[in-house]
Amino acid sequence: MSTAASINTTPRLKKKFKIIQKSFQTSSTTKTTTISTPAKLYGKDLSEYDEVDVDALLAQLSPEEINILAKEVDPDDSFLPPNERCSYECEKEPTGPLDRKKLIEHINKQALETPDLPENEPYVKGTVRGKKWLPPARSEKDKEVEEGIAIDMGEEYEQALTSATQEEIIDLAAILGFHSMMNQDQYHASLLNKGQPIGLGWDGITKSQQQKVYPMDPPNNTDIEDSIKRVKDDDPKLIELNFNNIKNISDEKLIQLFDALPDNEHLEVLSLTNVGLTDKTALLLAQAIEKSKTLRVLNVETNFISPPTIVALVRSLLKARTVEEFRASNQRSSVLGNKIEMEITELVEKNSSLLRLGLHLEFNDARHRVAAHLQRNIDRIRLSRLNQRK
Repeated sequence: MSTAASINTTPRLKKKFKIIQKSFQTSSTTKTTTISTPAKLYGKDLSEYDEVDVDALLAQLSPEEINILAKEVDPDDSFLPPNERCSYECEKEPTGPLDRKKLIEHINKQALETPDLPENEPYVKGTVRGKKWLPPARSEKDKEVEEGIAIDMGEEYEQALTSATQEEIIDLAAILGFHSMMNQDQYHASLLNKGQPIGLGWDGITKSQQQKVYPMDPPNNTDIEDSIKRVKDDDPKLIELNFNNIKNISDEKLIQLFDALPDNEHLEVLSLTNVGLTDKTALLLAQAIEKSKTLRVLNVETNFISPPTIVALVRSLLKARTVEEFRASNQRSSVLGNKIEMEITELVEKNSSLLRLGLHLEFNDARHRVAAHLQRNIDRIRLSRLNQRK
């Protein structure tokens, strides 16, 4: 071993020695609490090793001894970092940079070229080698005990079971909950009283049913420019505006729509599901909601709105006082977090007009408080309507 290698190894050995010293010192302190005699190492007290000069000890070792000492590593020693627990050292010079593709090709080539180990005895189909397992013979006493077990169900029940058909027995097994005695088709047919499938029996196999194909939803053909123009003109016939699943709405069009909302006095339902709404446009929507006079339902689900912007939208509902339903689930961040959920809960508890909230709240406290407040709002409106009728 060269001198440079020994110099590089020495700090590592010092570190190991200090760690071993520390581990023995901690073990000795725990032992002295229960054992009267102090712990010893090689016939000396552990306290005598505190003043040992590690440099002097390592200077007395030859390069070969230092190399041997460096390779003595405990792989389970938690005091050493994982990269120093392996004693393997590659002494070959690198042949070049790593090429993963060539390495895999070389490994596959070696695997194909390496011959299989010869078998001591060639395989012969049907030949049984060694001892074949046979179940132990049962005694006559055990057979008599099993044959003697009988259940007396009464003459009426025995007659009913002997005269019952196989379908009726399957129905009875399903009612009693013996699921392992039948397949799924038979079990559900018995529970729903549809009649057993023909030809299945006890050994019947459930076959896959033909998948029901439902037609695709028609595309949303709402004219964006015409709808925005009608909102600006405050068309009294435009009560509901549905832009759901329209992917090519630009931010400019959305900004034009939100700028026209405050002056509109007839629009009640606005649906913007899956239109690519971002924080920039959502904040403009929050400002428009604050000035809206007639909007009752707002749906912005499945967009790219961040949790703080959702808080801004919920806060805008406090100033509007007209929105009864707000939905904003399935956004870019699936988890809102405890801080955001508590802010939303406090804002909802201040809102006396909100009746339905479409948000996924993870924490039970927020869920229960929001649900209780929404129920109080619904009860208050119901009581006010009853009082008006009287």
